[in-house]
Amino acid sequence: MDTISTGQPPAENAASTCYRHPKRETLLRCTRCDRHICPDCMREAPVGHRCPECVRADNRTVRQARTVFGGRPVARPLVTYALVALIVLAYLVELVHPAVLDQFDSLGTGLVDDAGQRYVDDGVARPGYEPIGVAHGEWYRLITSSFLHLLPTQGALGFLHIAFNLWWLWELGRVIEERLGHARYLAVYLLSALGGGVLGFLISPHQAAVGASGAVYGLAGCYVVLTRRLHHHPIDPQRVLIPFVIWMVLSAGWTSWEGHLGGLLVGGVVGLGFAYAPARRRTAVQVAVTVAVAVLLVALVVVKSLALAG
Repeated sequence: MDTISTGQPPAENAASTCYRHPKRETLLRCTRCDRHICPDCMREAPVGHRCPECVRADNRTVRQARTVFGGRPVARPLVTYALVALIVLAYLVELVHPAVLDQFDSLGTGLVDDAGQRYVDDGVARPGYEPIGVAHGEWYRLITSSFLHLLPTQGALGFLHIAFNLWWLWELGRVIEERLGHARYLAVYLLSALGGGVLGFLISPHQAAVGASGAVYGLAGCYVVLTRRLHHHPIDPQRVLIPFVIWMVLSAGWTSWEGHLGGLLVGGVVGLGFAYAPARRRTAVQVAVTVAVAVLLVALVVVKSLALAG
């Protein structure tokens, strides 16, 4: 009688092929699930070899390493790299299109005519003039202004404005990101930037400002808190805080001291919440502090906006 082929390989051959690559014969087996694996699928294990699926399963059960403040360890300060890149990119855009400064600075309230000329907003509706600023719904200015800087032809600082901010962002940002991890560090930076913009809006709503100074001052405040908590100072805290305070005072006549102070206060408060959160509820407390500071800043903006816009 003739044998009819079913088109299926013998059972013993099927059992000796890689479960992920059926055409590859192998004698290797996963020491956990006992399935055949080829050399490409083989993963080293403390005893024998594992298949990719067993390795993934093991990784899900392994407790991830954390820094002393609860963040994941950072091999490279990617967020600092990204922030520096965004600021440089924004500066290049400014050089090509200087008008972006007026569109995205931190102006709280103002009027603009059809030609784009700005005027002080005295609270009186004037036909032909459009109200602009944070008080009139342009809340994005509170953050976008922190990525913009004076052009080389503007003000006494010129190019030094962005140069100093980038230098301090690089010096402080890498240290803080290493201690907090990517997410917590980004939260400190953005809340500090927002805090600087909000205090400027509350005190000087008719004055526009640009610069990452508020966020950088926030990093300085956070750095001092974190390093004192660890008793480890890559940079002496006094060499950070004292020059920042002196500069804030001396430059108050031509820079936004409100932005500096607002960023410093917010960065310090968030740093305290991150540094001294109890270990058992660290993440929950840190999230609560972050949300509470954000809600407070938003509430202040709402109240001031209603007062200005009627």
